Amino acid sequence: MSIFTAALRRAAAGDKGMVTGEPDRPLRRTWGEIHQLARSATGRLAAAGVRSGDAVAILAAQPVDVAPIAQGAWLVGASVTMLHQPTARTDMRHYLPETAAVLRVIRARAVVLGAPFDGPAFADAVGQLRASGVLVFTVADLTAPGEVTVPDVEVGEDATALLQLTSGSTATPKAVRISHGNVWANLEAMCAAADIGPSDVMVSWLPLFHDMGMVGFLTLPMSRGIEVVSVTPSDFLSSPALWPELISRYGGSVTAAPNFAYALTARVLARAARTRADGADAPALDLSTLRFALNGAEPVDVDAVKAFLAAGAAFGLPSTAMVPAYGMAEATLGVSFHPWGTPLQVDTVDGRSVEHERRAVSVAPDAPEPAQPRRYPVLGPPLPGIEVRVCGPEGPSGPDRAEREVGTLFLRGAAVTDTYFTVDGPVPTRAADGWLDTGDLGYLVDGRIVICGRAKDVIIMGGRNIYPTDIERVAEAVDGVRAGNAVAVRWTTPGGRESFAVGVESRAAGGSGSPEEVEGIVAAVRSAVTTAVGARPALVRVLPPGTLPKTPSGKIKRAAASALLAADDPQG
Repeated sequence: MSIFTAALRRAAAGDKGMVTGEPDRPLRRTWGEIHQLARSATGRLAAAGVRSGDAVAILAAQPVDVAPIAQGAWLVGASVTMLHQPTARTDMRHYLPETAAVLRVIRARAVVLGAPFDGPAFADAVGQLRASGVLVFTVADLTAPGEVTVPDVEVGEDATALLQLTSGSTATPKAVRISHGNVWANLEAMCAAADIGPSDVMVSWLPLFHDMGMVGFLTLPMSRGIEVVSVTPSDFLSSPALWPELISRYGGSVTAAPNFAYALTARVLARAARTRADGADAPALDLSTLRFALNGAEPVDVDAVKAFLAAGAAFGLPSTAMVPAYGMAEATLGVSFHPWGTPLQVDTVDGRSVEHERRAVSVAPDAPEPAQPRRYPVLGPPLPGIEVRVCGPEGPSGPDRAEREVGTLFLRGAAVTDTYFTVDGPVPTRAADGWLDTGDLGYLVDGRIVICGRAKDVIIMGGRNIYPTDIERVAEAVDGVRAGNAVAVRWTTPGGRESFAVGVESRAAGGSGSPEEVEGIVAAVRSAVTTAVGARPALVRVLPPGTLPKTPSGKIKRAAASALLAADDPQG
């Protein structure tokens, strides 16, 4: 058996487990109880013909359903793919064929459905799957009481554990092949860097079809014997206060989320603090146990981080709790964490040097009129077992960039995966020398990583390399703009000039505001962006909430956003 599957069995012998069902019907199962359900799933999958090397896809919202099925698939030697979940806004006419394309790419042998996807609404899709030869089960089918024969399957370190769908996978899906060896190497590295162990309590609302949720907050605690409190993204989005409430109730010490969630929760905590200061009833929150709040999966906004820490301080949140991080599915999950337990370090650099010279020239935060300063959180060194190089146009075959010179990040190590599954078949993720081109731009400071943005998203104007995240952070700070809902994209004016466009979401555009309010937001965004980055956007659009196209993990789809803005451009 692999080291990873052996760890799952060891964790089952302890008393830690998973709490789900908050806030209405809390349910706690130990990892031992989940392991017994997993053994039932293993036996039934094997009896149905699922073998080592097969692919099992899971479509279920509840972590309590996913945990035993994923573990059951691993114990039979199969891989797991978490399918993207439809929401109330999902057009099923597109979702079903796109999901069918995913199943073809991963060559799915079986699909397992859990609530709420195991009912009549999916009956037609189930019939089509069975007609195509795919085995279809419900979670209840595989975990029902009864005697089963559990095979003893030899699982090697190179066996596939996860086929992780990459962000934006739809009609042309792509999955990263993550082996048992990759998983264990990254879990070991993350636990070492974050000092995560059995005394911790993890709290998460992250979707399990995203690597941060699946690897970080299900696979890690389930294999390391750590307590985890897990709810769904819809639980959090319908009541953002639930997240800090669960941390307070269960003494949560480790959590994670994309940057937008911290920006949103900062506002929730600030309101709660004001309510308490006014003498009114307010939640009795205690965030003093939270030592490790990972901020990743999207660009980290320094202002949002500071707002979260400031608002949380009223409830005992340690000033060192925030951990900006960098990771990607191609590295299983984590690549670099800000050293936990230390104050946030921000690198303030001259924007002109970054944009014109690809050099991050440090300037004092209070220096007189620095040229469009840029602020980036300084992360940590690479996690144990991962090498990072900052390269120029020649890639790893050429010399590394010097310290503070911006280049493309390349990775190599035990957690770095080797294969993509695509519509055209398997393709390598890495070059022959083992280096993975991340497509991310950054630089090093004393061996610590700083991320600037994605190479393919850079906006080039007059020889300047302008990073969309710098524009988006400014736009999001404008009054009336929803946190985490701004996008900047390359743009060509009617006269053929290269420029950029900005789209922001606001409730003012959703029917609750006047045309004058919307125009005020347009003017404020244009002014703020022009002042901050020294370039005027060619177009600013204010959109109703929920308009900007996003991946299932919450990242904005820039290409789709660009098309949306073009369609709405009155000059188009």
